[in-house]
Amino acid sequence: MSAEDTRKVAELLKDQRFGFLTTTTPEGKLTSRPMTLQEVEFDGDLWFFAERGSHPVQHVQASPQVNVGVGSGGTWVSLTGSASVVDDVAKKKELWNSGVEAWFPQGPEDPSIVLLRVEGDSAEYWDSPGGRLATAFSFVKAKATGQRIEGGENEKVEL
Repeated sequence: MSAEDTRKVAELLKDQRFGFLTTTTPEGKLTSRPMTLQEVEFDGDLWFFAERGSHPVQHVQASPQVNVGVGSGGTWVSLTGSASVVDDVAKKKELWNSGVEAWFPQGPEDPSIVLLRVEGDSAEYWDSPGGRLATAFSFVKAKATGQRIEGGENEKVEL
């Protein structure tokens, strides 16, 4: 992925706080849950806090291939990658904030808390300049003219 592609994905992720982490269960079924994104500066990796014995951690340990879906308004990102469990107190302290503390009041040094690191392989994004209002206007215009909706920018990039 070029530096320009990385910058575009980083720009789209910048103000996002939540992502849907999709993992594979031991039975081979896909399952998703909302999780809070922990690192604002995107360099190809996404970070999440989790409890050591939780389903996401168990799923990642058994099958590391994951997807993270993020989006709101007219911006959506689907990032595919490989997840790993990281038990690093220094990294937990670096990413720790009051939002995390609300979920994990025992603090970053507690051994029951781990990090999930998602190393992105590729991302696909949809970006509608102007957000929801522009998308709605484009939809109305398409209905009125009978032409295809102007959906904005859609790209798939390798990370």
